[in-house]
Formats: sequence, structure tokens, C-alpha cells
Amino acid sequence: MTRRFSALAFALLAATGGAAASELVPGNGHSIQLGSFSGAVYYTVEQDGYRVVATLASGAEQQPVRVVSTLAPGQRMMISVPQAVGQPSIDSEILRDGKALLVSAPNFVPATAAENDMTLDSAEPVKTSATAP
Repeated sequence: MTRRFSALAFALLAATGGAAASELVPGNGHSIQLGSFSGAVYYTVEQDGYRVVATLASGAEQQPVRVVSTLAPGQRMMISVPQAVGQPSIDSEILRDGKALLVSAPNFVPATAAENDMTLDSAEPVKTSATAP
């Protein structure tokens, strides 16, 4: 079932031009870039779930922001950076898919969709490696 879902999600991403996702390994950091914000995401396996830590800053001299969340299987969290009025936000989703933790690349809504006040759902992240804790 999971392979069928992953294959379907991959096909949808390829067809829509959506971004793929990276699978994290416990304790190893993953770099993220959301507009002018850059940072890292990592997680540890805890008794009550995966403790996900994301730290972002808009520059080396700027105060960083840290977001911490514990995810159970099937749960997700979104990191979103707002843009100018009328512009779509830059979003990255972190999804716990069973024993895997996936971080999606930033999603951008095409300007034509924003101008027409349309909403586009981001595609589900795709598992890109077979490594799982």
C-alpha cells in the first residue's frame, strides 16, 4: 500500500512540477531554505514520538527562530514564510510517514494562480530513500 501511494504521489509530483522530499535520519541535520530564511531541521526518536526541531534565521546576524514539535505517525507540521500582500507564502512540510520523516522542498504557487485568487494544494512528499529508523 505504501509503495503504491508513494508511486502515485511521485507521478503526481512529476506531472505537476511539484517539489520532492528528503527523508531524514535521526540526529542528522537537513538544510532548508525558505525565501530569505535558511536553517536546519533534525529529529530525535523519543518515547512519545519523533521530536522535530527546525531552526531558521534571515541572516547570520539575525536572531534565529526555533520550532519544536513531537509527531506521531501520520502527523505533519508546516513551516511557512509569508510574502508581500497578495503574494503566496513559501511553505515546507514535515511529515511523519510511519517510521520515516520527510521534509518537502519549498512549494511556490505560480503567480497566475495567486493573481486569479486560486488555491493549489501542495502535493504529498515522496519518500526518496529506503532508510528508516
